[in-house]
Amino acid sequence: MMGRGIWFGAGVAAGVYGVVRVRRVLEAFTVDGMRDRVGAAFVGARMFREELEQGRVHAEADLRERYRLASAGADGPGELTAAPHPTPALARPNEAPERGND
Repeated sequence: MMGRGIWFGAGVAAGVYGVVRVRRVLEAFTVDGMRDRVGAAFVGARMFREELEQGRVHAEADLRERYRLASAGADGPGELTAAPHPTPALARPNEAPERGND
């Protein structure tokens, strides 16, 4: 007797779940549902564009901080000089590594 009740409850739950899913799908293909989806796509595109712009501004500020415009002692106006960078300098490709006495 208990097994039939469990199966009946599982069937009712599956039926309710199926009805809810079908209603959501049908609502998505109505005029209002399509309008909502298109509007959401435009909002997502706008947010993506704003994030890209914010990243571009941040990267530009970072580059301006690293490479300041040359002021005194430069060859000409508008040249860029590299500001000190916190990463260690790598060996130059034309230089051979120093060897000690083996």
